Amino acid sequence: DYSVASNTGNRSVASNTGYSSVASNIGEYGISSSLGVGSRAKGSVGTWLVLAEWVGDAFDYKVKTVKTIKIDGKKIKADTLYELKNGKFIEVKEDVN
Repeated sequence: DYSVASNTGNRSVASNTGYSSVASNIGEYGISSSLGVGSRAKGSVGTWLVLAEWVGDAFDYKVKTVKTIKIDGKKIKADTLYELKNGKFIEVKEDVN
């Protein structure tokens, strides 16, 4: 929980499944996959983001949807955290903790 999976290699994968966790990939043509409740992901141009959206409360969460999108640097920005809300990739501010 609250962990970060980070990768800098080209064509590599950063993967995380913990609660409120982040996956970050700054290599080219990789994948940032974060599938836990409250998960977020970011990467460089060409990286694919894979995020899950969950519904529920306390300890009774269920997967609502899982989606993927490629960072193009225009619609989906590089080096920017995203989360899945109502089935859409939404930009979120970096945590300062």
